[in-house]
Amino acid sequence: MDISITIAIIIAVVAAAISGVACFFLGSAHRRKVAEKAIGSATEEAKRIVSNALSQAESKKREMVLEAKDEIHKERTELDKEIKERRNEVQRQERRLIQKEESLDKRVDSLEKKEENLASKIKEAEERLAESEALKKSQFDMLEKISGYTKEQAKEYLIKNLEGELIHEKAVKILEIEQKTKEEADNLAKEIITAAIQRCAADHAAEATVSVVDLPNDEMKGRIIGREGRNIRTLESITGVDLIIDDTPEAITVSSFDPVRREVARLTIEKLITDGRIHPSRIEEIFEKSKKEVEQTIKQTGERAVLEAGVNGINGEIVKLLGKLRYRTSYGQNVLNHSLEVSYIAGLMAAELGVDVKTAKRAGLLHDIGKALDHEMEGTHIALGVEFAKKYKEKDEVIHAIEAHHGDVEAKTLIAVLVQATDAISAARPGARRENIQNYIKRLEQLEAISTSFEGVEKSFAIQAGREVRIMVKPEVVSDDKMVILAREISKKIEEELEYPGQIKVHIIRESRVFGYAK
Repeated sequence: MDISITIAIIIAVVAAAISGVACFFLGSAHRRKVAEKAIGSATEEAKRIVSNALSQAESKKREMVLEAKDEIHKERTELDKEIKERRNEVQRQERRLIQKEESLDKRVDSLEKKEENLASKIKEAEERLAESEALKKSQFDMLEKISGYTKEQAKEYLIKNLEGELIHEKAVKILEIEQKTKEEADNLAKEIITAAIQRCAADHAAEATVSVVDLPNDEMKGRIIGREGRNIRTLESITGVDLIIDDTPEAITVSSFDPVRREVARLTIEKLITDGRIHPSRIEEIFEKSKKEVEQTIKQTGERAVLEAGVNGINGEIVKLLGKLRYRTSYGQNVLNHSLEVSYIAGLMAAELGVDVKTAKRAGLLHDIGKALDHEMEGTHIALGVEFAKKYKEKDEVIHAIEAHHGDVEAKTLIAVLVQATDAISAARPGARRENIQNYIKRLEQLEAISTSFEGVEKSFAIQAGREVRIMVKPEVVSDDKMVILAREISKKIEEELEYPGQIKVHIIRESRVFGYAK
């Protein structure tokens, strides 16, 4: 009984153990299955994430490739444009060089032919000279025998007798011609000029190649320079001017030969100082605003000038060029004010002479239009003015007046002559122009030096701001008749060697003093 119970217990224990082992393995299998299922799900999720990441990376890659291609295309287009412009410039320079070479070749050929002709003429002239010298010698020998005078004695006798008569006749002739010319021209010229000047009063403003910007304090200089100079470099590169920051208290100098560019830079700096935020991006923003503001001012100034001159139908581009003349000066005279003066005076003189007033005023207003371009394009202001006048269909009379106003070509119309005269009147009136003090003093010294270089001159004095020179001559060397000739020769030498506005009066003074003493 005990054995059977024991066996039953053992069997039960074994059965329980087997059942536990079976349950253990079944549980392990179930957990493995659940784990494998979870691992499979995680693997699929990882694959999906990787797939999405690869898809997004591929999409980003395509976008970056497209952007890179667009940037490359843009750079290539700009490069092609620049290459094309440079190629055009090179071709233009080549054409000019070819034309100059052809012109030089023609001149060389012409000079060679002239040299050949000249050599033959020289040879012929030398032969004739030898014949004439021989004939002359035989005649002199005969004259010496007949007169009883040697060659030198006869020459001295003739010169002594004829010198006084020739000087007198020459002086009288010069005085007669000058008097006749003055009588014919002075009265009419004075009436027209004085009437025009009386009715024309125009302000003038002197500009220079620099502008000064006032600062609230010297600390602002450092802010404008910026960290490691980045602000001032940005300002100079964007505006195209030179900024001079020196020891001058509370001031910055803006330097540029382009007056429009200088004005834009000045406005930009003033706005930056007012705004207080000075950094490269803000500089660019303020520069664009200032540029638009100056362009608007130029347009309005041109329209106002056309309105003041009373000239209609001028092309909009020429109106803009007129506005730019506000920022140009010539010897300190504002070119726009000068053009308006010329327009007014030309119109008044045309009315006095019965010429077309509107055409005269139009030609006077546009005569210096090329000065708005001569610092941007190649060529003189006359050539540029003629080119633009033709481009915008101006009248032939106006174009000719522009071309002839400095005497480069002969004036063939009354309008052209009027523009020439009024241009000289506006430039030469007192106060219209100013010049550098060193150049002014140098001109006065040259004027006195030219005057004293002639024989018989004792002293000379430049007066009336260089518009008159008074010359004291030695009475025993220079006679009254010689004074006329001397004045003419000095005037001619001044014209050849000096540059000056208007005219210079040469005033010669000859004084004889005789003293006697009663004892």
